[in-house]
Amino acid sequence: MVNEHQMRVIIIEDEPLAQDELIRLLNKNHRKPDVVAVLDSVEESIKWLKNNDDFELIFMDIQLSDGMSFEILDALEIQKPVIFTTAYDQYLMQAFKLNSIDYLLKPVHEDDLENAFRKLEKVKAHYYAEKYRSLEDFIGNTNDKKYKLRFLAQIGERFIRVPKEEVAYFFADGNLVYLVTSGGKKYPIEYTLDQLCQQVDPDEFFRLNRTYLAHVESIREVHKYFNGRLFVNLNPPTEENIIVSRAKTKLLIEWLDH
Repeated sequence: MVNEHQMRVIIIEDEPLAQDELIRLLNKNHRKPDVVAVLDSVEESIKWLKNNDDFELIFMDIQLSDGMSFEILDALEIQKPVIFTTAYDQYLMQAFKLNSIDYLLKPVHEDDLENAFRKLEKVKAHYYAEKYRSLEDFIGNTNDKKYKLRFLAQIGERFIRVPKEEVAYFFADGNLVYLVTSGGKKYPIEYTLDQLCQQVDPDEFFRLNRTYLAHVESIREVHKYFNGRLFVNLNPPTEENIIVSRAKTKLLIEWLDH
């Protein structure tokens, strides 16, 4: 029987033996997915993913030789599903906040891999429906991308309109997202940070990390931080330290110098 569609996958793993074992298990699976790339570091993965999008699934180890693979997802906002493979279980909750389909502990077994594929198949229809809906939104106006000019916040029975020019930054706190104005007022809004990233002008707003999306005028100072990361001070000040990952450092500096 001919396989009508061979799933294209990539592997991000820095241990050669683990790479070979995962490829062996994938070849043994009846789906026989096509491994289009094997990447072994945060830096190499970011470079490759910036220029390649023709794949459907990522198998990703969490601890790589030059950092954590979460830095890859943070730097590029990848929307493809991920199956994490790791020798450690302490990252389980963090992994499932991302696009994780499953979390496989090493050594990976055939049954675990099969169950992960089945999970992917159960959510695939919904996942791609959302993906294509986002694509339609993006190409709705192919000549001139329109960005939001104002935001509506509800406080009790009142609705408050906040012009884009008054927005300092957005931040997530658990399941809630807040808009903070340049005057220091804070309003809850009915958007996720991922949605906001698609609705604001990327020349004016930058996703600093998974919690903060900031307007360029709100970035007061940027300091070097240890391990190649950056420390950002915003205005109005935040209650927590804002750290930009090493993988996103160059992108932020280039954006600020744009």
